[in-house]
Amino acid sequence: MNDHTPVLLQEVIEALNVQPGKKYIDATVGMGGHAREIVKKGGIVLGIDRDQESLDQLRVNESQFHLAHGSFRDIKEIAYSQNFVPVDGILFDLGFSSWQLDKAGRGFSFMKDEPLDLRFDRNTIQITASEILNTYSREELTALFARYGELEEAGKISELVVRNRPIKKTSQLNAVIAKDLTEHMVYRLLARIYQALRIAVNEELRHIEIGLLESIDLLCPGGRLCVISFHSLEDRIVKLAFNDSRLRGITKKPITASKEEIHQNSRARSTKLRIAEKI
Repeated sequence: MNDHTPVLLQEVIEALNVQPGKKYIDATVGMGGHAREIVKKGGIVLGIDRDQESLDQLRVNESQFHLAHGSFRDIKEIAYSQNFVPVDGILFDLGFSSWQLDKAGRGFSFMKDEPLDLRFDRNTIQITASEILNTYSREELTALFARYGELEEAGKISELVVRNRPIKKTSQLNAVIAKDLTEHMVYRLLARIYQALRIAVNEELRHIEIGLLESIDLLCPGGRLCVISFHSLEDRIVKLAFNDSRLRGITKKPITASKEEIHQNSRARSTKLRIAEKI
C-alpha cells in the first residue's frame, strides 16, 4: 500500500453519484485519493483536513480542487467561508492516512519508535498522548481505555501505566503492555490503547457528531452523505446521525471492502461505508 491508496474508492464514487460541474466536499481529504477521483469525473472538490502537515504534503494543480485547513466539526463555517454551498455530496473517511502512520513522527503507529504525540493538529490541540498517560489518575485512565478502546482490561492497563510512568515514547508504552503477554494479545491491546489515546487527544467522536449534523445542512435535496468508519464507536455515531428525518438511507447494510481490496490494503478490513441522501 502507498500513501495514495484510498479505501473503497469506486464504491465511494458511485455512492456520491459524481456528476460533472457538481460540488463535493471531502471532509477528510488526507492525501487526496478520493478527491482526485471526484475531480477526474468532473466534480468540483473542497478538501478539508485538520492536519496542516498532511495538507502541506498534498500538491494540488487541478483548478477544480480547493483545500482548506480545519476540522470537519466546523464544516459549515468552512464551506460558507469558501462560498462552497450548497453541495451535492460530502465524504467523511474517518481513518487516518498512511502518511500519518508512516511519516508524521507523532506516534500514530505502535510499530515505530516515536514520541507519544497523536495530535492531528499540533498548532491547535494542546494536550498530547504522553501528557494524558503521565498526568491522568488511574481512575481517569481506566475510564478512557474502557470508553474509547472498549477494553475489558482497562483497569489492569491503567495500573501498568501508572506504575511505569513517565512514558513518553511508543517503545516505552509498548514495553509496559508487552510484559507476560503473547504477541497476538499485545497487538490487539496496543491497537485499542492507541485508538483510545488518539480519540481522547483529538476529541474525535465529538467532532464526528457535530460534523455529520452540520453536513446535512449543507447538502442540497438529493445530495449524498457518505461516511467510511473503521470501528464500532464511529459506526454507532454514523448510524445515529443517519436517523435524522432529513435523510433517507440508500443501503440497508453498510458496504464493506472486497477480499481483493483487503488483500491489497489490510486497513480496509474493518471499513464500513454508509450512504444517505437528503430528502
